[in-house]
Amino acid sequence: MNSPLLQLLVLAGIAVFLILRLKSVLGTREGFEKPPAERTAATSSRRERSFEVIEGGPDPDITDHVPSGSPSADALARMKAVEPDFGVSDFLQGARGAYEMILMGFERGELAEIKPFLSDDVYESFAEVVEARESQGLKVEAEFVGIRELTLSEAEFDEATNLAEITVRFVSEMTSVVRDAGGTIVEGEAGKIKRQKDVWTFARTMGRDDPNWQLVATGE
Repeated sequence: MNSPLLQLLVLAGIAVFLILRLKSVLGTREGFEKPPAERTAATSSRRERSFEVIEGGPDPDITDHVPSGSPSADALARMKAVEPDFGVSDFLQGARGAYEMILMGFERGELAEIKPFLSDDVYESFAEVVEARESQGLKVEAEFVGIRELTLSEAEFDEATNLAEITVRFVSEMTSVVRDAGGTIVEGEAGKIKRQKDVWTFARTMGRDDPNWQLVATGE
């Protein structure tokens, strides 16, 4: 084999080796493709944007219960500003339990246990009704079935005193009969479920250590 041919074969072999080596490092690409570093940066940017949180936006704890921008929403926001731990959903959950406890305490004439959760005016009104029943020898037998609807109707906040008032509409179901001294039913029907609608207003001074709200007004 002559020398020029040998040199050509050696150069061809080196060229093949370099081409294979280059493919192993860069891979095979078709068409235009951004460099890996650019793709990584773009992907990272998209991920960051997808997790951005807009500060100062609507608070779902408020807008889930009252319209955004309404006076009630504004009042609830100001309550939270004074007391950051306050939650509207938490309040309504507590109102649900308070409603059953207060309603059944009133129906059964057991006011001592619920007195701390009533304003003086509401307690006096309840006590007058209970005393009138007892003076007539009447007794109420009631059983609570459950709450069917619970909605926040209105919220107000007085920044001068930090007094917060929240009005809640309840629709509940219960059984109730009134018996006279002889045990005869004079009102209602035993075992019959009746629907009851109440609109109650609860109040509390925000920022105080006492977490209890009081029932300050009742209506239908």
